[in-house]
Amino acid sequence: MEKKILHITNGSVLTNFLNELKIEGEFLTWQAMLCEGPTTEKVFSEEFLELRRIHFKKFYDVEVDNELIESELEKLDHPDLYSEIVLWFEYDLFCHINMVAIISLLKQKQMHLPIYLVCSGRVKGSKTLKGLSELSTEQLLAHYHNKVLLTAEDLELARNVWSIYCGIDHNLLKPLIVKSSSFNYLSNCLKAHLERFPDSVSGLNDLERNILKIIHKNKITSKNHLLGYILNYQGFFGYGDLQLTRIIDELSVLYTIKEDHIELNRDGYLALENQLNCAEKIENHIMYGGVKKAAFYFSRSQNKLIKSVHYDD
Repeated sequence: MEKKILHITNGSVLTNFLNELKIEGEFLTWQAMLCEGPTTEKVFSEEFLELRRIHFKKFYDVEVDNELIESELEKLDHPDLYSEIVLWFEYDLFCHINMVAIISLLKQKQMHLPIYLVCSGRVKGSKTLKGLSELSTEQLLAHYHNKVLLTAEDLELARNVWSIYCGIDHNLLKPLIVKSSSFNYLSNCLKAHLERFPDSVSGLNDLERNILKIIHKNKITSKNHLLGYILNYQGFFGYGDLQLTRIIDELSVLYTIKEDHIELNRDGYLALENQLNCAEKIENHIMYGGVKKAAFYFSRSQNKLIKSVHYDD
């Protein structure tokens, strides 16, 4: 029997797009969101799945469909059916954390096949970074034609990132920011990750600060209006509606909803001006892999994470 290419995509929208283009091969649609919440180094172990179930119930009141995940992942139990693996992931942190987890899972399952990467981002003629599903048919096919074969060093780097992410010392990611690899956007994503921890002065992380700036500088009429702004101006985070809506709600202690607009309250303005540390006012108990957001500050002067003296696990 002729072996197929196994395509692992970052979501159903892209899978459907590739099917419409009649890209040959088998498709595995990755349904996880691993850039937040607790993780374990062994991907999709019983412990891993239980931690993820608790996370989504607590922060989103969502029941995870483990059967759907497992039915997709079953395709990885038959490596003899495939000639190679193509990963389809984007430039942002959301995609990159999923991607390094997948590479670790492939190693975990001892799938010794060539692994290629199709990664969107910078596109000639565009001032903004593009997701795969935002590309034209011609652009997407060109990306596929120019897919990159990941080296043994690339794969080891990805597994190292995942291992550190699942651990308790995320400062170990810092040397990897300057490491050369086939992952053109990994450095940006690792920087973005470290800046997800509260700033040591204001208590705001990079995304939270950006949200308060948007409120301060624009006439925002509603939370939905604010969500639309953030989706388009979030840099390398790549968060979806679910995550951003949660963050907007968590920041509600720093703004007031008026009849026709949203405005910063005194605490929000002072935090934006670095005159107030608001970390203890915001719900900061979400986890990033192996650590709680509240356990560390990001120090811009030292360019590293520092232990929060106020944190009590």
